[in-house]
Amino acid sequence: MLEGSCHCGAVKIEVANAPTEVTSCNCSICRRLGTLWAYYPTGDVKITGATATYRWGDKTIDFHHCASCGCTTHWSPLPNRGNEDRMGINSRLLPPGVLAGARVRRLDGASDDWKYLDD
Repeated sequence: MLEGSCHCGAVKIEVANAPTEVTSCNCSICRRLGTLWAYYPTGDVKITGATATYRWGDKTIDFHHCASCGCTTHWSPLPNRGNEDRMGINSRLLPPGVLAGARVRRLDGASDDWKYLDD
């Protein structure tokens, strides 16, 4: 089990496996957040602690951040949007060595086609 946390430690994230691939997205919010998203089935992630949310764009996901220190922790899908089986965690909150072997993919979220730039 891998555990990550926000800066103050109030929010903890647990996943069973290290990500083999993470996504750097250049959409208007992700480029500002500076996150590297690791995707997991929603049932494979345990989040504890108080978060606040921000809903943006097409309103299909909520971005979560620690209610105390403000670190972006994850995004979660909204119900009845057809994407309930996947969520993203901010892999930068995991121990640094965990990301050493992960491939970083570059997603062009700033365009309308949402394609990976490294294909």
